[in-house]
Amino acid sequence: MRHWQFWWRTLLFSTQHNPPESIEHLMILLTLALGLSWVLQYNWQYLVLSASFAIGAATSMWIRETLIPSPRPRSVMIMLVLLLFSYSLYAFATVLPDIYT
Repeated sequence: MRHWQFWWRTLLFSTQHNPPESIEHLMILLTLALGLSWVLQYNWQYLVLSASFAIGAATSMWIRETLIPSPRPRSVMIMLVLLLFSYSLYAFATVLPDIYT
């Protein structure tokens, strides 16, 4: 029981310490979950939702890092944003032709 209390308290502390980053992590988790459900069920709605969460998380990270730079290396954050944007562009490019056919 103490093990779960430790994780719960750590989660609450990190959420209270840096709320925008915790929301970004939640959006990335939803991106992964919806992307996995798209792979399993192949419904384009899951892919569109996954891509929109990826765009939202990448935009939020980009704006937050622009306003308040973190001590993390810039190259890691730039690569993360580029990967999220490329994923979302790929998702929209594969879904849009399927919607209109």
